Amino acid sequence: MKYPVSAATKATGLPGLRGHDHTGLTVPDMKQAIDFFENVLGCEVVMSFGPFADDKGTFMKDLLGVDPKAEIKQITQVRCGFGSNIELFEYSAPDQRDLQQKNSDVGAFHISLYVDDIAAAKAYLDSKNIETRLGPFTIDDGPAAGQSILYFQAPWGLQFEAISYPKGMAYEKSAKTRLWNPKSPSK
Repeated sequence: MKYPVSAATKATGLPGLRGHDHTGLTVPDMKQAIDFFENVLGCEVVMSFGPFADDKGTFMKDLLGVDPKAEIKQITQVRCGFGSNIELFEYSAPDQRDLQQKNSDVGAFHISLYVDDIAAAKAYLDSKNIETRLGPFTIDDGPAAGQSILYFQAPWGLQFEAISYPKGMAYEKSAKTRLWNPKSPSK
């Protein structure tokens, strides 16, 4: 199937780039992670597969850059609304570390989920006893003016952000290229 070339596609860069397909995350316990993604966030499990390992060779290192004796116990892909997908991995590896990262750590990350009503999202997370940070916090000036954010964490420490900008953000008034639009994801 051929796709139309988007105005956002550059002539230089990764050939054929269409967009962000998924983000992969390693979780300590797949059952706990699926429960959180389904029953707290409202995501849908689309598929699961595994295990994968290579007891005799270097397949895991060659393909994934992990310890040759690492095992992927399970991979589960979830869909959360109309954004890109999230791929959950449960690994076991001789050199596995529990990073418990902070947002300020180099290489740290968080997952931002767009919500229509950030105050309702805060009340919902509170009702589920999910730890949240300060907020919702509204940005009133600069290019991000118009957005409100609220950070929260999964039980195992993964950082999330609820974000909302129902009337858009200030940068959009003069931007040649816009960020993802929850009301029109293909634009």
